[in-house]
Amino acid sequence: MAVTYKKLFHLMIDKGITNSDLIEQTGCSANIITRLKRDNYLALDTIERICRTLHCGVDDILEFIDEPLESADD
Repeated sequence: MAVTYKKLFHLMIDKGITNSDLIEQTGCSANIITRLKRDNYLALDTIERICRTLHCGVDDILEFIDEPLESADD
């Protein structure tokens, strides 16, 4: 399974929060924003800080998606 943070970016738009605002309010680095945009996994403490900052739950900012299985022939 893979993770996507599309919900987070929609929530940020709804709340009028920019990437810079999120960095400032959570104390995370710009690298975290890059990881979010690339749908990379984040540490749970980072996800918790984002949820606390935005007053939301984990399911409001991320979702798991199925990845197609790679065949053994690849």
